Amino acid sequence: MAHRIAGDDVRRPLWRHPVAVATAALALTLGAVPLLPDDDADRDGLSPTAETTRTHGAVGRGELTPEMRREIDRVLAEGAALDRAQGRTARARASVRCATFEGQRYCLGFGWTNQTRTALAARLETQPRARRAERTGGLDADGLLARASTRTSTARAAAERAELTMAARSVGKVWLLRHEIQGVALPDGFAARHPELATTLSARGGFGGKYPEKFAIMDESQVQSQNTTYWCGPAAMQAIGWGNDQRRKNQSYWARRLGTTTAGTAITDMVRVINNKTSYDDEAHAGPYVVLDISDFTFKQWYRLMMRHVHDYQAPVVLHPVLLKQYYPYLDDDASGHFQVGRGFDQNAGGNRKIGYFEPWDQSRFDPSEPAIGRVQWRNAYKSYRANLDHFQHNVGV
Repeated sequence: MAHRIAGDDVRRPLWRHPVAVATAALALTLGAVPLLPDDDADRDGLSPTAETTRTHGAVGRGELTPEMRREIDRVLAEGAALDRAQGRTARARASVRCATFEGQRYCLGFGWTNQTRTALAARLETQPRARRAERTGGLDADGLLARASTRTSTARAAAERAELTMAARSVGKVWLLRHEIQGVALPDGFAARHPELATTLSARGGFGGKYPEKFAIMDESQVQSQNTTYWCGPAAMQAIGWGNDQRRKNQSYWARRLGTTTAGTAITDMVRVINNKTSYDDEAHAGPYVVLDISDFTFKQWYRLMMRHVHDYQAPVVLHPVLLKQYYPYLDDDASGHFQVGRGFDQNAGGNRKIGYFEPWDQSRFDPSEPAIGRVQWRNAYKSYRANLDHFQHNVGV
């Protein structure tokens, strides 16, 4: 049976898996690694022949049960504390509220995670104000706190109800991702509780052929640089929407739907708009997109997630890194949290595994003295993984 949470400070993971200690140790160790390898041949023993793939089909949306509705109401009721919160610590603790659906934890603003509410609130509380020269448009801790505390109670409750409802209906997909990527056993009665996954579970009885060495989706001409310094979200969403229906909508169209401000865009809004405004969330592609905390993913698991999503689902990944020169050599300055569109992989690029993505940021557009950055990138996959882990939220949209 699924393991349930008794309280916010429970330190046990939501799933039991033999790699839990090792992956947690990896997450703690990564920040102390001073140099990055030029190649990642020894990273978790990945090889092109070790990965297999299914051929079609994703997951559907589940039923919103009475138990889930009660859990959503409970979390919304806790939001009243935000109206009384004074100071950063109190606002951070009141902003991070978590629901448990079928033994999986979802925290507002952070997504599906095995981190405690206390640990996530600490990220908001201690995350330093942006010191970097460039702000590209990923909502930082200050922006998340400001948004949570400045909304009216009615507007906040409506937005949070929509976010939690979408999460609850996607819990089946989260269990499958944890099962397929991390080897977590599905709970007893899972198939019976999720009839919408019957076809999917049957198809997963045996995966198809091996992953190709290199693979990519989306037309390379269907991407533009962001129009403002804080529109990486709208520019990434423009490329995703363009690839979906072959129609280019203005970045301002996407900025309005994402709720982008001068502070930037939230990853939960990126996922919401993909689910509401594209067909990448249907059962022929990825199913409902979710925000997934990957802080307990090894590099091998993260890379497998990229391949599974791009090749099997034929759908882009919302990458959520922090733009630092140590990870992205095309940068002239360190920058902020950011969005990129994951679209491909190359497992054996001269012994240096790569990931393909669309890059909205072009520093030369806003400062002609800086070198230009191309829209289409194929870069070191391990560095992209590290950049994702260096972001204070540690999550992706899949």
